[in-house]
Amino acid sequence: MKILVTGGTGFIGERLVAALGRRGDDVTVLSRRAGGSGKVRQVVWTPEQKGPWLDEVAAADAVIHLAGAGIMDRRWSDEHLRTCRDSRVLPTALISEALAARGSGTLVSASAVGYYGFRDDDRTCDESSPEGDDVLAHMCAEWEASTSAAESAGVRVSRARIGVVLGSGGGALAQMLPVFKLGLGGPLGNGRQMLPWIAVDDAVRALLFALDTPGFEGPFNVTAPTPVSMNHFAKELGAALGRPAFFRVPGFALRAVVGGGASVVLTGQNAVPKKLLDSGFSFCYPELGGALRAALTEGESAA
Repeated sequence: MKILVTGGTGFIGERLVAALGRRGDDVTVLSRRAGGSGKVRQVVWTPEQKGPWLDEVAAADAVIHLAGAGIMDRRWSDEHLRTCRDSRVLPTALISEALAARGSGTLVSASAVGYYGFRDDDRTCDESSPEGDDVLAHMCAEWEASTSAAESAGVRVSRARIGVVLGSGGGALAQMLPVFKLGLGGPLGNGRQMLPWIAVDDAVRALLFALDTPGFEGPFNVTAPTPVSMNHFAKELGAALGRPAFFRVPGFALRAVVGGGASVVLTGQNAVPKKLLDSGFSFCYPELGGALRAALTEGESAA
């Protein structure tokens, strides 16, 4: 199958591209820089503008669209939030319109569990739960809505509401490990907020499941079936490292450092993958402890 991937050099995307290559798919990655090697070719794109890259969309059997500026890459400001919004909504709309013009194909488009809003309770969120009422929830809703042209034209569209992805070499774990390895880690804020985590290998497998499963469409949560509190996460990570993990970071201190973005980690979502489970998907790492141990072992092997 001819697959076009955006965000293919990112934490999830790099592993996804490798998995597609291993199974023999013809993979093209859209990138801001030309390059590529082996079976993977890279094509330069300008994500927020029309260009020759749209010919690649028209020629692909399926598009897996993961690209978008990092929400936590810098301190929040109106400019940064606008960049995050535009880097998601504008290219998604262009891809959707190109697929709609063809009237066929498959689109697996990233979103995030932030769709459900900043929550400070443990109420369960599944794919039927309503949109939240904050800046990230509205951004996710607009991001998802930008696939509507393709959906209306009969393209099979699935929207991956991705949680906190754990694995070696990137993501949230890479940011936490240095402090936890020193024995100075601990919960953020009051620790009661829920963390909708997923192992990176399971995230890749979930995206492939959405790609390969006929009739699988609409939103689906890319999270493990066992979300945990921040308190529990810190305890498990400390145990996996053999280090104490009781140095709590107060919410006010985090807000002073990262500004409004602190809400992302001081609140959470008890998001569960109901649609994946109901569709027969099985997780390699359904429990946090196993996922952390696998990530740490892989990291040690790569060192």
